[in-house]
Amino acid sequence: MSSSAVAMVFTGSGHPLERREFDVPEPRADEVLVRIIGCTLCGSDLHSFEGRRSVAVPMVLGHEILGRIVAIGPDAARVDATGSPLAIGDRVTWSIVASCGRCYCCQRKLPQKCERMLKYGHEQLRPGGEWTGGLADYCLLASGTAIVRVPDQLSDSVACPANCATATIAAAIEAAGDLRGRRVLVAGAGLLGLTACAMARSSGATEVICLDTNHDRLARSEAFGATRVVGPNELASMIAACTEGRGVDIAFELSGSADACESILGSLGLGGRLILVGAVFPTRPIPLLMEQIIRRHLTIVGIHNYAPIHLKQAVTFLASGQQYPFGEVVTDWLPLSEANHAFSLARNPASLRIGIRPGE
Repeated sequence: MSSSAVAMVFTGSGHPLERREFDVPEPRADEVLVRIIGCTLCGSDLHSFEGRRSVAVPMVLGHEILGRIVAIGPDAARVDATGSPLAIGDRVTWSIVASCGRCYCCQRKLPQKCERMLKYGHEQLRPGGEWTGGLADYCLLASGTAIVRVPDQLSDSVACPANCATATIAAAIEAAGDLRGRRVLVAGAGLLGLTACAMARSSGATEVICLDTNHDRLARSEAFGATRVVGPNELASMIAACTEGRGVDIAFELSGSADACESILGSLGLGGRLILVGAVFPTRPIPLLMEQIIRRHLTIVGIHNYAPIHLKQAVTFLASGQQYPFGEVVTDWLPLSEANHAFSLARNPASLRIGIRPGE
């Protein structure tokens, strides 16, 4: 292991990432050091990079990370979150949040909102805390991180987004309840939306209607399980036609668009559930008629981050041999030195994910 390595540091919107070198640490106690294989740029990375939401700088962005274990602390468990053995050389993914297990939120089964959390790709740079983001050569996994060994049959392109996009949708699917025989609306045909289409169909939904403004993204959603695709102007008529006027049972809002949220609220039938996931940046307020929520027996649930169980479900889902083309979601892999260019490519709506590989 070399004595120093590279991280690309974000210092604020409008500024290019800076190449910096830091000492590579030896893991202490139950820490685990991984050499990063790849990191894919999530939509929230782009929101931070372009200033749509406020983050503490300087920092190392990137949280959809895949790595290989190079050192294990003396007190670390030698098993992953599923109980499988862990060893140096294993290819692994890990939870976006390291949680303490003892605080108010952890004790109430919300480890993803731990009061003492370390959140990968979101931490302000500090001495001794340089290796917490994916746009770097290494990541030091802190105590309370759920680690999952990645099956050999999963390619890097499929596995890399598992610890954000796939695991987040696993949490959203759980919040939706039993989907067997249900009619589902998915707003947003980015990677979150495509994953929601695939998981909803795999969970027994009879209709999966995908809503987006981009025709190319809508066309792609059919390969991921969407049974119908629709633009905003045709949404109301399609919902009426395919649900006998009753509305959908479940709606997932994954675009972050206030307009989309208003539209899909009106598309819910009696007893419907709205799962909000996409608005991880400030948006305009939307009107919410309390009487309609009450009379229509609606449920609205917010999902942010996920618990370790959802990461396990995500890897199991991706490894299940499902027929959806997740291997195609990473459209380009670039070396770490070209991370600034990677963000330029990620702005293209046709790019579901841009990947960055250290050492290339």
